Amino acid sequence: MGALNELVRPLRGLAIAAGTAVCLATPLLPTTAHARGPEVVADVAEKVIDAVVNISTSQTVANRGSAVPQLPPGSPFEEFFEEFFKNRRGQGDNQAPGQRNTPRRVNSLGSGFIIDPSGIVVTNNHVISEADEVNVILNDGSRLKAEIIGRDTKTDLAVLKVKPEKPLTAVTFGDSERLRLGEWVIAIGNPFSLGGTVTAGIVSARNRDIQSGPYDNYIQTDAAINRGNSGGPLFNLDGEVVGVNTAIISPSGGSIGIGFAVPSKTAVAVIDQLRQYGETRRGWLGVRIQQVSDDIAESLAIKPARGALVAGVDEKGPAKPAGIEAGDVIVRFDGKDIKEMRDLPRVVADTPVGKDVEVVVVRKGKEEKKTVKLGRLEDGEKQAALTDKDKKGSVQEDKTVVQKTLGLNLANMSDDLRKRYKIKDTVKGVVITGVDSSSPAAEKRLNAGDVIVEVAQEAVATTADLQKRVDQLKKDGRKSALLLIANAEGELRFVALSLQ
Repeated sequence: MGALNELVRPLRGLAIAAGTAVCLATPLLPTTAHARGPEVVADVAEKVIDAVVNISTSQTVANRGSAVPQLPPGSPFEEFFEEFFKNRRGQGDNQAPGQRNTPRRVNSLGSGFIIDPSGIVVTNNHVISEADEVNVILNDGSRLKAEIIGRDTKTDLAVLKVKPEKPLTAVTFGDSERLRLGEWVIAIGNPFSLGGTVTAGIVSARNRDIQSGPYDNYIQTDAAINRGNSGGPLFNLDGEVVGVNTAIISPSGGSIGIGFAVPSKTAVAVIDQLRQYGETRRGWLGVRIQQVSDDIAESLAIKPARGALVAGVDEKGPAKPAGIEAGDVIVRFDGKDIKEMRDLPRVVADTPVGKDVEVVVVRKGKEEKKTVKLGRLEDGEKQAALTDKDKKGSVQEDKTVVQKTLGLNLANMSDDLRKRYKIKDTVKGVVITGVDSSSPAAEKRLNAGDVIVEVAQEAVATTADLQKRVDQLKKDGRKSALLLIANAEGELRFVALSLQ
């Protein structure tokens, strides 16, 4: 997922050796006149602290000699442990083979919070995903064995249940949609296994996409969040949970003031489904989509650029019988505007399965309304975001080239070309046999073996058809041509190439 995701880290727990020196830093508090945040942090913390819990997990792993603790990169204890275990490594190597292979228990800690006095606890899925045993540790030190009710990998949430002897202190969810940039928030959790730790900061941004999944819309905060804070709550100044702390960006593994929380609007819907069904039940439209870039918008006569471009329609999905086609741009779904591609997956997922939904699409410059009976998204279904795939193949001049335009060498489809590029029989169109490395086509990742299926939303079967369409577009004063491209497997995407 690129350089960004190399720095985005889930927040896991960490045990600290007794007697190890810890560097202390004095936090700086705002000195502006609007200091309501720092004034009420103590009141909020006192009110909710008993509802925040530590999540202790354990699992059995194979023993391979001396066990070196898994520390985050850049941890102040990393060098200490490396040196300590380097001196002991020989002892592990001298163990009998049977001893070295004996399974051992590994423990880790995360955070969570109670949302029902009967014992319902929310945390992150990655905190408990590989655990054999999960325990919830209350603020007073009590330890309760937990049962996993349900989990969701796409939003990284999980719901646990414990059986307390008496009702527990619980917190309620607030409305994350009402959060404003600069608003004070409070994070409470279990960083580096230190136990209930309170930090405060502001909402730095909303609706952040960190490319961790199809439904990214994180709250970004500068409240100190570290490893072990995973699954902990992010509170507003009314003591309501507005987010679930999930990830940080950090080159070192420690907080640099960029943390991310799943907003309560997303979390509540998922948690309710996990409590009711033990799994999620998301809406499914059955389309593959891509971003409407400025050049694609110009090609489709859409001003301003908006919506989600349908790059493919699942033959067995709900969109097919509703009449939605590749090339349509979805601009409104169930009464909600789709401003950009990534809005659509979230809106569809939040819509009840089986509901008849009005979908507004732009087709050849005109809006049309379609009615879709929404299906259910299964785990095996392809995600709704279209990603470019690196394709292998020789980019070279072919003797069957009959035309060169748009920086592309083109040829009519033939049995020889199907065999050479392993193109499926179901794929129809004009074959790209070469790409000018200095052309916009190369920048758009077009490769030899790709097939041009449509030009400006009209099918092309031969190079003559393609040339005719391009000439007409130039005559009409169009600045770019919208191509529907299929790879050898038949997967579709749209590419706009300049005609100038």
